[in-house]
Amino acid sequence: MATTKKTETETAAAKKTPAKKPAAAEAPTKKAPAKTTPAKKAAAKKAPAKKAPVKKAVAKKAPVKKAAPAAAVKAAAKPAKKQSAARLKAKAERPAPERVPGRKERRGIVVSSAMDKTIVVRIDAVKKHSRYGKVVRRSSKLHAHDEGNSAGVGDLVRVVETRPLSATKRWRLLEVLERAK
Repeated sequence: MATTKKTETETAAAKKTPAKKPAAAEAPTKKAPAKTTPAKKAAAKKAPAKKAPVKKAVAKKAPVKKAAPAAAVKAAAKPAKKQSAARLKAKAERPAPERVPGRKERRGIVVSSAMDKTIVVRIDAVKKHSRYGKVVRRSSKLHAHDEGNSAGVGDLVRVVETRPLSATKRWRLLEVLERAK
């Protein structure tokens, strides 16, 4: 194979005209957006294209009176009941129910009554070990609500499960079974 040198004119011509790509490889070029003058832009902003209004046949309704707020309706419907002192006293003296359905009950000894309207009750559980037969005593403490501050340290009390009353209180004092000696 013989190599031939290109002349200066051929090299200059090759640099000036780029090589053409095949038609399939060419990417379609985007057209530059048409230039608009500031006057045309302002006119386009001021007068947007208007649509023809569509008329609908709507039956007119009679004007509706605005409803009173719900709180005012409730207040007007049920006046606040005042309970007599005798009724409140009877409610306070009513004995605690024997069993409250659907709620857990525990019996325990009051360990602390230093807090206001709260007592700490220790619940003792005595179980026989399933494998070895040894009697295992376990205890757990819980906080209970004592509305009248009636329970003292050492009292045997009955408590019932209730809704959460504070971060730790989920029990309520039902009755004092036995006073401490």
